[in-house]
Amino acid sequence: MTAEVNAGLAMLSDQFILATVLLYVFAMIGYALDLGFGRSKVRAGARAEPALATVGGGTVTAPSDSGEDSPAEEDRGPVEKAPPAWTVWAGPVAAGLTWLGLATHLVSILTRGLAVGRWPWGNMYEFVVAMCFAAVGAFLFMSIRYGTRFLGAFVTVAAALGLGFAVRYLHVQAGPVVPALNSYWVAIHVSAAIIASGLFIMAGVSGILYLVRKDTAVRLPSLADLDRVAHRAIVIGFPIWTFAVIAGALWADKAWGRYWGWDPKEVWAFITWIAYAAYLHARATAGFKGRAAMIVQLIAFGCLLFNLVGVNIFLGGLHSYAEVP
Repeated sequence: MTAEVNAGLAMLSDQFILATVLLYVFAMIGYALDLGFGRSKVRAGARAEPALATVGGGTVTAPSDSGEDSPAEEDRGPVEKAPPAWTVWAGPVAAGLTWLGLATHLVSILTRGLAVGRWPWGNMYEFVVAMCFAAVGAFLFMSIRYGTRFLGAFVTVAAALGLGFAVRYLHVQAGPVVPALNSYWVAIHVSAAIIASGLFIMAGVSGILYLVRKDTAVRLPSLADLDRVAHRAIVIGFPIWTFAVIAGALWADKAWGRYWGWDPKEVWAFITWIAYAAYLHARATAGFKGRAAMIVQLIAFGCLLFNLVGVNIFLGGLHSYAEVP
């Protein structure tokens, strides 16, 4: 029986997606202002003169005999400069816009699902929308838990671009799905894959910044911070992806009568699993950290993106029901 589509809710979902893109763009601007101006450091323009003790126990300031700074003064590192007044609220406002964008993002997903009476990730458009939601949600979680607000500008622009790509190239009208997708396994297998993908996107953004960051880019996150974020995101996401692969095999047995059939989607999901396992192994092995391990992580991220998008566009198989226009 073909489910009826609520055209009003479907249109409302599309409108909320557009509002979400705008909110993420404005949030990105706020994070960029906070990163670019709120953390500036300069050398102090005035220095305190050394104090000398007096007989009475007081202190007097010793005059300088020359106009040159002493070596001790020259070795002093940069000191914090108060950020411009107009950027003080840039970070908090950006965070608020991100939370608001996540809320509208969630509403767009819910209204899409209610419009068709099913789980709202039955095609590539819906999956990419949900994956971007998971990426922003992972960022906000890690921002609260680990203080990763410095990645806000990069995560929100990635989410905005991902949603823009989905709307422009992957959008299909809300409608029913093939019988194989009318299963409770969608809520188990696909949900796990979406959550893990969101965490892997966080790690991928950190990895790209790690490789392109120059030593002179003092306003960008440090290499240690980027490495820490990428590692933690993958440590959390890897077991979830493992569960998604196992759940997919169980679903395949129920739908097609076999656990594994070398379908392109299955193969690339397993390749992605191997690649992230290689990163974790490399990260835990002495002498194979830093840039080398990050390159392995980005190779794994490339496998993930090809598995999520490339397989559905360029390869066939039993998962070709992704409805790419």
